[in-house]
Amino acid sequence: MSRISKLPPEQWSEELRTFAAADSATLIEQGITRMLAHAPKAAMGPLQFGAALVFNRTLPERLFELMRLRIAFHNQCRSCMAIRYSSAADSFTEDDVCSLEQPQEADNLDAREKLAIDLGERFATNHLSIDDAYFDTLKAEFTEAEIIELMLHCALYVGMGRMAALLDMTEELPEGFQKPFGEMVSPTADTPVKVR
Repeated sequence: MSRISKLPPEQWSEELRTFAAADSATLIEQGITRMLAHAPKAAMGPLQFGAALVFNRTLPERLFELMRLRIAFHNQCRSCMAIRYSSAADSFTEDDVCSLEQPQEADNLDAREKLAIDLGERFATNHLSIDDAYFDTLKAEFTEAEIIELMLHCALYVGMGRMAALLDMTEELPEGFQKPFGEMVSPTADTPVKVR
């Protein structure tokens, strides 16, 4: 059960409701915004940050979706693991998601995807291992602008994903993602929910 009450869109600020297109969004799409609505002015910051990253991506949607799901596993963010964004739907399969259990051994991921997934994993679990030598490895595969883009996505996924995990907002998710807080779940725990 969610640890903070979920405000319905009619109780949100006009700015927040308009920004989130709340009136046309499903409950899953409204997600954490229903809790962020308790602090609407502060909520606009992370929501605008996320939107800026989505609308200004230069790297493939598939790469970000795979990195996002791997970080979601480490965060144990059930809602993050349960969602598949339609913008990336044509570029990966649930077999690709299964390969995230052992991404460095997967033959269906290319070198850049494996490195982005590894960056996300380190960012979530051991950020101090991202040293000078690791940056040299990143620079062999990505431009400096792409590295910054990847790191901004990692910051969003780790920070907001951990917040979502702590809020324990699982009651609307498929059953496999509703295990009690503290029990491990994977992105393949149940049939995912496709959102826009």
